Amino acid sequence: MAHACTARRAHRARGFTLIELMITVAIAAILAAVAIPMYRDYVLRGRIIDATSKLSDFRVRMEQYFMDNRTYANGGACGVANPTDTGDAGFTIACKDASATNYTVVATGKGSAGMTGFEYQIVASGAKKTNALPSGWTTKTDCWVTRKDGSC
Repeated sequence: MAHACTARRAHRARGFTLIELMITVAIAAILAAVAIPMYRDYVLRGRIIDATSKLSDFRVRMEQYFMDNRTYANGGACGVANPTDTGDAGFTIACKDASATNYTVVATGKGSAGMTGFEYQIVASGAKKTNALPSGWTTKTDCWVTRKDGSC
């Protein structure tokens, strides 16, 4: 009889109870609720850094063009070509208002990449500016805002 009781106890001890599974699912849901928004912010900041890096690179190329030609403009357009977009680019980079002594380069967020509402610029003097941000972001105009709290 002792053998039958031990066999029943061993059989009952297998597997997980419903409560244990529900606790596991609740923990996974809490982790996902924290991780997914953090990941989205991480991807967003990466795209912003990519855009500001391209703006800085464009400025360097414009300064080189100016050193070679003593003008920023080439027939009313910027002296160097706009950077080409890659498939995952979150911004379109375009040169505007090119003249002999000045230019403005603007990075505009693409809606297809989830970057609608973002716009950054740099001018010939090197001044950086945030032209537009989506709602919920703290705005500063004298730098490139890279985080929701307005830090540059």
